[in-house]
Amino acid sequence: MKANAVALILSMASAGVLALGMVEHVGRFVTGDANPPAPWQVVRLDQRIPATQYRVMAWEGVHAVEAVAEASMALLQRPLSGDLRGTPVLCWRWRVDAVLKNADMATRQGDDYAARVYVGFRLPAEAMDFATRAKLLIGRSRYGDQLPDAALSYVWDNRYPVGTERPNAYTDRAHMVVVQSGAQQVGRWIVERRDVLLDVGKAFGSDKATPTLLAIATDTDNTGESARAGFADLHFVARNVPCVFPKDGAG
Repeated sequence: MKANAVALILSMASAGVLALGMVEHVGRFVTGDANPPAPWQVVRLDQRIPATQYRVMAWEGVHAVEAVAEASMALLQRPLSGDLRGTPVLCWRWRVDAVLKNADMATRQGDDYAARVYVGFRLPAEAMDFATRAKLLIGRSRYGDQLPDAALSYVWDNRYPVGTERPNAYTDRAHMVVVQSGAQQVGRWIVERRDVLLDVGKAFGSDKATPTLLAIATDTDNTGESARAGFADLHFVARNVPCVFPKDGAG
């Protein structure tokens, strides 16, 4: 009887450790400083374009990053080094004050988003042809070694329905996925859950992608519009594990 009780306790403890290992927090913004915490940093892709402004704040009880764009563009970005085989599902909360009016993800002139979550990857060499590898080499000579082989961009769009997927208007190395669309959900926190490993495999034909960076952004440089969005509680979980969001006000 005693041995069985000890075995049960040990089994429960092991399960608890396993569960903890199935959650990887990558974006919790509980801080007394308005500046986003390390390793998050603002990345400007074009120094000629004003940067979107990011600050940490409590937004209706949620500890979050606020992004404000005024005809601007910049990523708030951090490196990633996790293993998608163990924790392939990305969870987050986001909100927008309004959708953009003139954006159109099918055109370069309209390639703007009230909010987006961006995941960059390295791919095995066999997943890319010679022409793609050559283009990436040229791109890294311009933008630096952090330029990923491929990227998923989960967006809050203004016109295309949820579930729309297409290459980015500028490059087929970024795959756009419409997760929210339209104004029905504006002004409130919305919870999202995406299987990143499945999404990158579908978009780029490889189940061996390695995540290298995570970014959030609000960008309006092409349309010249204004936008405000919030992002909170980004984390990866195993497929059989629910997203883990703190109660409002708990961080």
